[in-house]
Amino acid sequence: MAKWKEFNIMKDQPTYDPVEKPAHYNQGNIECIDYIRQVLGLDGFIAYCKGNVTKYNHRASYKGNPLEDTKKARWYLDKMIEAQSEKYK
Repeated sequence: MAKWKEFNIMKDQPTYDPVEKPAHYNQGNIECIDYIRQVLGLDGFIAYCKGNVTKYNHRASYKGNPLEDTKKARWYLDKMIEAQSEKYK
């Protein structure tokens, strides 16, 4: 009798998270955030992150899931800290 391996059609599918890895930002060969940093340069990227921290903190109270927007603000703050750490080594 043949033994069949369990086949999981989702095993090769990437896992997306609305904060850490939204599906709509991960198309093609480069993630959108990496492309933005490449285009804006280090100083522009720091400013971009700072603007997004402000945006997500501001609108968190006005949307249906304030925790998600607060986590997005933290995500951009972490990216800003990484970029500043590179700039001010």
